[in-house]
Amino acid sequence: MSTFTIEGGCRLSGEITPQGAKNEALQIISATLLTSEPVTINNIPDILDIRNLIALLTDMGVKVERHSPNSYTFQASEINSDFLDSREFVKRCASLRGSVLVVGPLLARFGKAYFPRPGGDKIGRRKVDTHITGLINLGATLEAAPDRRAYLLQTPEGERLTGTYMLLDEASVTGTANIVMAATLARGVTTIYNAACEPYLQQLCRLLVAMGARIDGIGSNLLTITGTESLGGATHRVLPDMIEVGSFIGMAAMTRSSITIKDVSRRNLGIIPECFRRLGITIEERGDDLYIPAKECYEVETHMDGSVLTIADAPWPGLTPDLLSVMLVVATQCYGEVLIHQKMFESRLFFVDHLIDMGAKIILCDPHRAVVIGLDHHPELRANHMHSPDIRAGIAMLIAAMSARGTSTIDNIEQIDRGYENIDTRLNALGARITRIP
Repeated sequence: MSTFTIEGGCRLSGEITPQGAKNEALQIISATLLTSEPVTINNIPDILDIRNLIALLTDMGVKVERHSPNSYTFQASEINSDFLDSREFVKRCASLRGSVLVVGPLLARFGKAYFPRPGGDKIGRRKVDTHITGLINLGATLEAAPDRRAYLLQTPEGERLTGTYMLLDEASVTGTANIVMAATLARGVTTIYNAACEPYLQQLCRLLVAMGARIDGIGSNLLTITGTESLGGATHRVLPDMIEVGSFIGMAAMTRSSITIKDVSRRNLGIIPECFRRLGITIEERGDDLYIPAKECYEVETHMDGSVLTIADAPWPGLTPDLLSVMLVVATQCYGEVLIHQKMFESRLFFVDHLIDMGAKIILCDPHRAVVIGLDHHPELRANHMHSPDIRAGIAMLIAAMSARGTSTIDNIEQIDRGYENIDTRLNALGARITRIP
């Protein structure tokens, strides 16, 4: 287990470019299993979760050519069926949340896929009902495999999945992605209502269209997929990571610094910049860049009726839940009160105990809601020794430590590495003082 030591109180300056989007890359890489032809993907983030997924595909028999740390070609022409039936495959998948995305492609192309109980962040219950129900609607059968800690989804021998109409019980991003990928090789037409429509899901659909799929309604919550016999190769570029963009906005505000965030794909950020503006942060749009000027005080807006500002997650185009941890930390050093409402996961706010130990004024109302009382750096946060429970809490703790006086430590930074590429090196180039201790 590695550790960061952070000397807080350093002002940042300069330019930083966000990495490729982790959540998009997981979907796009999984989609390469739908074809035997080469698929080239650029701007892949060089992070732990992506490396683990690529290693899993390699063991499945996918030919992987690495052109650079961020560019790969995948060709799934010779899949190892014995490995797909092995306990090792199920075990590997169970340790990687993103592995759920290989189920739809494997089921559609080979007629069989194990669905392990997925791993990943320890942020509460993450149900997979939407995935499984959608694939059953397409004609798959479900069989429990308790000794493997997995489900077995398969189609009758010699049969393909069959298109149908379905209304999803929730607009699950990964659930929608799995169903869309499976539907591209199904017989007939599949209609998905209440589909997720995040930019990364749109990107997946655009890749599939480039591979020969027929998808209508991209960008809406009503998708229509007309199945084809097979898909071909394509080339794709992953969008910038909106979570990194939001993290850098919060980092600039917490350290009262001026930075420029380059090439952010502004049209795909949705409501994120406006949510930070509600915390009093100035964000200037310069072409496709964002400039965050230094300010000594960030004053939180109130609602028009004078009530306390509420920031809550919601399906796209609402605010992504992955940024609530960052916004909570930033609110501790603004001037004003904010109610943070994390609707999706029941354990994601539990890291606030570390912030309270640093001097933050936070009332944890229940597992989903926290009231933050911002006192405009009076007092400033104190250095602390922390332990990262998940990716987003980890980056929030790092931001808090960068603004605190003194030297803080964060253990279990492998969690941060799962989602942020060389974050210590990149931030040190802006003036941060972060040391990695193996």
